[in-house]
Amino acid sequence: MNDGDDSPLHAADFPGPVQWRRSARARRVSLRIDARSGAVVVTLPLRAGRPAGVALLATHAAWVRERLAALAPHIPFQPGAELPLGGLPHVLRLVTQREGEAWLEPGAILLGGDADVPARVMAFLQGEAQARIGLLVERHAARLGLAARRIRLKDTKSRWGSCAPDGTLAFSWRLVMAPEWVMDYVVAHEVAHLGEMNHSPDFWALVERLAPQRHAAVAWLKENGPGLLRVG
Repeated sequence: MNDGDDSPLHAADFPGPVQWRRSARARRVSLRIDARSGAVVVTLPLRAGRPAGVALLATHAAWVRERLAALAPHIPFQPGAELPLGGLPHVLRLVTQREGEAWLEPGAILLGGDADVPARVMAFLQGEAQARIGLLVERHAARLGLAARRIRLKDTKSRWGSCAPDGTLAFSWRLVMAPEWVMDYVVAHEVAHLGEMNHSPDFWALVERLAPQRHAAVAWLKENGPGLLRVG
């Protein structure tokens, strides 16, 4: 819920754009960095006014400035941009002679025509994610003698994957930009939940069986995952 004006607020005392949010569940004023938009988000309880948020910003201005400076550069979906796919850079190029098509070549994503480029790039990447994640789910589920009910793609900010009690698996489509062995771990993690809907030792034993690269993948996501949110 927005507190009146939801447009970014620029002020000389603040190191970046500020977005104000009001929450009935918030018990105190808080702030966080939205890695996707590069904005500082200040959340206010119902009875708190903006001066309380301004005071918190002033107190933590150095921390905010440091966090904003550490954000990966924004990579737009536009011709010439270098987009990660499977952990490798791919230059986005337009080919006007092949209207409406999109395809891969070594080191490049080619898009026919020049209409609705961002939407079509997004659709192409999501299609790649659906195909690649689907194959990994099928492979890991077969190893455990299990089956997912269905696979959904999302654009989450904090979770790379999830498993619902009904067996539906959900993944961030942005995983397709990570190295395949990282995506493989996330898929293995959620497939293991089909057998163990918990984080017990038995669950982690299944994960280790499916994805022995677990620790390296978790470390990669911790370091590089926020950068994937800056693409598009």
